[in-house]
Amino acid sequence: MAAFPWHARSRNYTSEFESCRLEPVSVEFGDYHPLKPITVTESKTKKMGRKGSTSSTSSSSSSSMMDPLSSVLDGTDPLSLFAATSDPVITAVNMDSTRKKRDKDDSLAVGSDFEPWSSKRGEILARYTTTEKLSINLYTSSEKGKTSTPGSAVSEKVRTRLEELDDLEEGSQKELLNLTQQDYMNRIEDLNQSLKDAWASDQKVKALKIVIQCSKLLSDTTVIQFYPSKFVLITDILDTFDNFTPESVNDTAKETCLNWFFKIASIRELISRLYVEAAILKCNKFLSKTGISECLPRLTSMIRGIGDPLVAIYARAYLCRVGMEVAPHLKESLNKNVFDFLLTFKQIHGDTVQNQLVVQCVEIPLYLTLYSPAIDWILQCIAYRAPEVLLTEMMERCRKLGNNALLLNSVMSAFRAEFIAARSMDFIGMIKECDESGFPKHLLFRSLGLNLGLADPPECDRLQILNEAWKVITKLKNPQDYINCAEVWVEYTCRHFTKREVNTVLADVIKHMTPDRAFEDAYPQLQSIIQKVITHFHDFSVLFSVEKFLPFLDMFQKECVRVEVCKCIMEAFIKHQQEATKDPVILNALLHVCKTMHDSVNALTLEDEKRTLASLINGFIKMVSFGRDFEQQLSFYVEARSMFCNLEPVLVQLIHSVNQLAMETRKVMKGNHSRKTAAFVRACVAFCFITIPSLTSIFARLNLYLNSGQVALANQCLSQADAFFKAAVSLVPEVPKMINIDGKMRPSEPFLLEFLCNFFSTLLIVPDHPEQGVLFLVRGLLNVIQDYTWEDNSDDKVRIYSNVLHLLSAMTQETYIYHIDKVDSNDTLYGGDSKFLAEINKLCETVIAQILEHLKILGQEETLKRQSQLALYFFNSILAHGDLRNNKLNQLSVNLWNLAQKHGFADTKTMVKTLDYIKRQSKQPEMSHFIELALRLPLQSRT
Repeated sequence: MAAFPWHARSRNYTSEFESCRLEPVSVEFGDYHPLKPITVTESKTKKMGRKGSTSSTSSSSSSSMMDPLSSVLDGTDPLSLFAATSDPVITAVNMDSTRKKRDKDDSLAVGSDFEPWSSKRGEILARYTTTEKLSINLYTSSEKGKTSTPGSAVSEKVRTRLEELDDLEEGSQKELLNLTQQDYMNRIEDLNQSLKDAWASDQKVKALKIVIQCSKLLSDTTVIQFYPSKFVLITDILDTFDNFTPESVNDTAKETCLNWFFKIASIRELISRLYVEAAILKCNKFLSKTGISECLPRLTSMIRGIGDPLVAIYARAYLCRVGMEVAPHLKESLNKNVFDFLLTFKQIHGDTVQNQLVVQCVEIPLYLTLYSPAIDWILQCIAYRAPEVLLTEMMERCRKLGNNALLLNSVMSAFRAEFIAARSMDFIGMIKECDESGFPKHLLFRSLGLNLGLADPPECDRLQILNEAWKVITKLKNPQDYINCAEVWVEYTCRHFTKREVNTVLADVIKHMTPDRAFEDAYPQLQSIIQKVITHFHDFSVLFSVEKFLPFLDMFQKECVRVEVCKCIMEAFIKHQQEATKDPVILNALLHVCKTMHDSVNALTLEDEKRTLASLINGFIKMVSFGRDFEQQLSFYVEARSMFCNLEPVLVQLIHSVNQLAMETRKVMKGNHSRKTAAFVRACVAFCFITIPSLTSIFARLNLYLNSGQVALANQCLSQADAFFKAAVSLVPEVPKMINIDGKMRPSEPFLLEFLCNFFSTLLIVPDHPEQGVLFLVRGLLNVIQDYTWEDNSDDKVRIYSNVLHLLSAMTQETYIYHIDKVDSNDTLYGGDSKFLAEINKLCETVIAQILEHLKILGQEETLKRQSQLALYFFNSILAHGDLRNNKLNQLSVNLWNLAQKHGFADTKTMVKTLDYIKRQSKQPEMSHFIELALRLPLQSRT
C-alpha cells in the first residue's frame, strides 16, 4: 500500500476560539422573551343567539402576543363557556348544599388521626398466645333446604330461608378437641372461607348459621390467656359478614331486613344474639332514621347480662368499635359503656373470677393484662376529640376506684399525650397509691414514659418526674422488666436534660444488664436506646464526651447487631455534622466505630452491604479536616488506609483525598513549592503510587494512575508523573475482554476507548524525558494498542488510531492548546525542531497505514457498513487536522469520501451536512483550498 505522508494544518487556537464565540444579541425591554413573567388575560364571555355562541374580548396590559392555545380554541375558553351557560342561582345553591353536606360528613367521620383497630390486631395475636390444647364446636348443615323452582315468588323464597333458621339447633355439631393454637386458627380461617363461599353461592341462611356458631365461641374462657386472640379471630368473621350487607336497599329488601332482625332477636344465647346484631348494626338505618341511635343504648344495656367480666369488656369493645364505624357522633353510648364497666369493675377481684384463675393456674397480674386491649380501645374511642372536662371526669372516677392500676394504665395508653403530660405529677401520685400485687407498677411508669416522649410536662416538674420514675425503675430485679422501662425513659431524659443525666442513665443500664450477660436478651431495647440518644445529641463532641457511651456500645457483642448500631451512629454523624472536624475525641471514637464495621466484612458479605459500609466510612473520611496542618491530614489518611484495607471504595476515596491534599498544597503555595512542600507533595504522590496496585478493579487502577499522574505533573513532580503514566501503559494489556458492571458482564472496549482518549489529552502536555527517546510514552502506548487483542467485530482500534492522529497533529503546533503552569511541554522544549516534527510525521504515516489496512480488510470481509462509517470518521479527522493543500492528503480525503458512499451505506443527511460545512469553511481566507475540495466531493443517492 502506498504511504501517505501526514501534513498537519497549522492552528491559531486564539482566533479559532474567537470565531466560535456566540455573537451577543441585545434584547430590548419590550420584546417578547420566553422567560418573561406570564401575563394573565381576563376573558369576558357573553351569549350570542339561540345556539349559545360566544364572543370573547381580551385585554392584556403588557403583551399583545397571541396565545397559541387560545387560537386553537377560537378564543373560547371551554371552562368559561360552561360557567357562562349554567344558571348562576342553581350553581350557587348546589355549591352551598354540597359544602354543608361535606362539613356535616367531616363532623361525623373519623379522621386519620384515629388509630384503627386493624393496627392493633397483629400485636394482640402476637402477644396473647398459648401452648394449651383448645377445642371448637363446628356446625354441620343438615341440608334440609327445599329446592325452589324458577317460578316461585320472592316471598316464598324468603319464607323458606326464615324457616331454615329454625333448623339451627337440629344441625349436627362436631366438637374438635386437643387443637394446638395454629390448628385452632386454621379452623377459624376455614369458617371464614365457608362464610364467603356460602354468601357467594346465595346460601344466606347457612352464612348466618356460621356467624351465630362462631359468636358462641366467645363465651368460652376455658383457655383464658388466649381469649384476646380468639376475640380478634372471631370478630374477623363478623367483619366479613358485615361487609356483605349493602349500603342501600329497596322496600322489599327492607321487609327481609326486618325479618332477619326478628330472627336474630330469637337467638337464645345472649352473646351470639348481641354479636350478630352488633355486626349488622348499620342495617338499622334501612328500618328508620333513628334506628342506630336507638339500637346502640339497647345493646349497651344487654351487655349487663354477661356475667364474666372478661367476656363483657370485650363485648363492649366490639360494640364501641362498631359504633365508631357507623355512628362516631353518638358519644353517649360510648360513655355509658365506660361507666357501666367502672360500676362492675370490682367483679374482677371477686370470688368467681379468683376461683376460675385457680383452676386454670393463672396469676392475677397476667389475668389483668388480658383486659388491656379491650379497655385501651374503649378509652381510645372515648378520648377521640373529647373535651378535657370529660377526660378529667374519667380520670377522677378511676382514682376513686380501688385496685385501679389496670384502669390507670389504659387511661395513660388511650388519652392524649398532652393531657397526660400536663398532669404528670397527679398520675405519679396515683401510681404510688396502686397495689403492687395486682398490676405491676413498672408497666404504669412505662406507659407514663411513652406519653412524656410525645408531649412535654411542665418545666418545673421535669426533674422530679424523672427522679420519681427512676427510683422505681432502678429497683427492678428482672432485667427484661427493667430494660423495657429504661428504654422508654431514656428518650425523656435526652429530651429535657444534659449529658450528665444521660450518662447517669446509661451507667445504670450497664449496671443492670451486664450481670449474667442479660444484655444478650435485650438487643432490640439497647438498640432503641442508642437510636434515641443519637437522635437528640447532634453535637458529636458532646455525645462522645458522655463517659458511658462507648462502654454502652461494648454490650453489643453479637456482631450483626453491633454493626447495625455502628451504622446508625455513622448515618447520624453524616446527616447532622455540618462542618469538617479535627476533634480528637470524635476522631478516635468514630475510627473505632468504622473499624468495627470494616472488620465485619468477610468472604460471605454481600456486595450491597460492602457498598453501604464503604459509603458510611467515606462519609466520615470526607468530614475530617485538620485545616492547614496538611502533614497531620496525610498521617490520618495513612492510618485510615491501614485500618480499612478490605474495602476497595474506601481506598479509592483515600487516593482521591490525598490527591486533593496535594492540590490544596499547590494552591496555598501558588505553584511555587518550597523544599518542604515539594517533599510533602512527593509523599502524597508516593502514597497514591503505593496504594493503587492493591485495588482489584482494573479500570479503577487505570483512572487513578492517570488522575494521580496529572496531580504529580501539576506539582512539578515530573519523574513521579512519568512513573504513573508508565504504570498505566503497562496495565492496558491486562484489561480483560469482559468486566463486571453492577453485577452484569459488559464488554470492556468502550471503557478502554474512553480511558485512552483521556490519556491522549494528558500526553499532549507531558514533556519528554531527557534520557528516553522522542515521544517515548506515545510510542509505548501505540505498541500496547497494536499488541492488544481486539474483538473481531469491533472498530475501536481504528477509532483509537484516529485519536492518536489528533494528538500527533496537536503536537506539531508551535504553541499547544493548553499547558500546566510551571511545566514546560514539548512545544517549549523542542521549539518546533525539524527532527522532532519528522519523528511525529513518521508516527503519523504508520498510524495512517494501520487505518487504511483495516479499511481494506473490512472491504474483503464484506462488512461494508462498518467500512462506510469508518471511512467517513477518518475523512472527518483529516478534514479537522490535516493540511489539505497537500495533494496526496487531498486525494486520500476524496477517496475516503467516495468509499463512504460506494456501497450505499452512508447516511445522506450526514454527508450533506459535512459538505455544507466544507463550503462554509471555504469562505475563510486561509481555507480557500476547500473550494476545490468541495467540487471534488460528489453526493451519491442510495439508488
